[in-house]
This record gives sequence, structure tokens and C-alpha cells, in this order.
Amino acid sequence: MELDCLVEIFMKLSLDDLTLAVPFVCKSWLAAAGHPLCWKKLDFRRLDVLPWSNFSKNFTLQYHLPYFTFTYFLKFTTNRSCKSVTDLRFPLKFTSMEDLVLASNECPKLKYLALPVMSESEQIQIPQLVWKWKDLERLEMASKPLNFAELVKNISLTCRNFSWLMVSGPIREEDALAIVRYLPKLKKLELKNSYLPKEELLMILNGCRELQKLNLNDCIGFNGDDEDINAKASHIKEFRKERCKLYYEYDYESELGLYDYVM
Repeated sequence: MELDCLVEIFMKLSLDDLTLAVPFVCKSWLAAAGHPLCWKKLDFRRLDVLPWSNFSKNFTLQYHLPYFTFTYFLKFTTNRSCKSVTDLRFPLKFTSMEDLVLASNECPKLKYLALPVMSESEQIQIPQLVWKWKDLERLEMASKPLNFAELVKNISLTCRNFSWLMVSGPIREEDALAIVRYLPKLKKLELKNSYLPKEELLMILNGCRELQKLNLNDCIGFNGDDEDINAKASHIKEFRKERCKLYYEYDYESELGLYDYVM
């Protein structure tokens, strides 16, 4: 089979197959698997990158390494991409600031970035890394960083095609203002599992009039059947607000029953 055809097929494979299966079949498959187009999408969330996982053990054996580290594996994949990565999804845990800096230098064409869970000291550095990702269109964060306003400001100044933000956490007045002020042309916004008071939500709905998707599932701070909110969001094609509540409802009776059972 022609190299171009093999590359087209291998582009659809997972990182597991690209690293542990395909390269060891024959020389032509090895050559095709090394093509940068096969490494444009790096979805590490589909892999178990714990040092003691089966994947990590097999990778260590196949490439004759003394031990497995995610940093090494990130370098391994980005080297093969030749700076062509457009989709990068970090594992939620077991990453370092070194990995994020490496991604900012080796993945300048990123369009979709899913960040890991970060410490406060790491969160502070993210806005500076955004300057490297001028093509960024979509950003996912497991939790809202402390310097959220600075981050969205830098996105607005750097990423002209940015249209999709996903973040969870307490959305305060200053956060809602930052979204409206710096990202008024957002097309998709996901704030699942956040604390989002009605006033802040209405502020976002008033300021981001081009929203096509708004996912607020499992938020606390407003009722899902609120008439004011539903009226303001009537133009949004996909508006999700399942299990939204004004207050967190603590199930005391269930907790008490569990306590009696344990005792």
C-alpha cells in the first residue's frame, strides 16, 4: 500500500496503536507511523500513563527504557509531530509545569487544548503560555484558575479564532465580567459543576449574544426553570441545565442511615 494511504489510515489510530503496534509490523508501516500527520492529535486521556500501567510497562519494554515517565512520552510524541500538533489533551494528573512549557514550545499550532489539574503555582503561569498558542480555538480546564480574568484577557489578545471555553468552579462577578468583556463572541461555553449565581449567569447571557451552546449541567446558584434565565437564553440552540439548583441539598437522612449502617 502507498505511504500516503497508510498515513491516512494511521491518522485515525490511538497513541497506543501508533507506539506499540503499528511500528513493529514492517518497514513500510514504521515509515508511515513516523509521519508528522499521524501525530497531530495527542489525546493522552485515552491512555493510562501511570508508571505501573500495562501501557507504560509495554512502552518501556518496546523502547528499552529503564522506566516510564510522562515527560519522556510527551517529548517522544511531540518530536514525531514536528510542531504540527493541533489537538492536545493532557491526562488529568501526573503532569508537571515542565510538560506545559514543553507543549507551548513544541505545539505552536494548537487549536484544541485540554489542561490537566494544576496547582496554584502552575495556574499562575498559564496566561503567559497562551501567548504561544495564537491558533487556539478551544480550551478545557478541570478547574477555574485563580487568575482567570488574566487568562481570558490574554486569550482575547492572542487567539483571534477562540470560540469554545470549558471550565468548572465558582463563577464570581469578576469572572462573569471577564468573560463578557474579553470573550463576547464565544460560540460555546461549558460551566458544568460550577457555583453560578443567577446574577452572574444573566450577565453572561446579556454579554455573550453569539452563544450557540451553553452547558450548565449540575450547577448550583440558580433554578433550572427560572423564567428570566430561560427567556434570555431562548436564542441559544443548545442550552443544557439539567440538575441545576439554587442551593446545594445535603441529604442528611441518607448520611445518617449510612452512619448507622457503619456503626
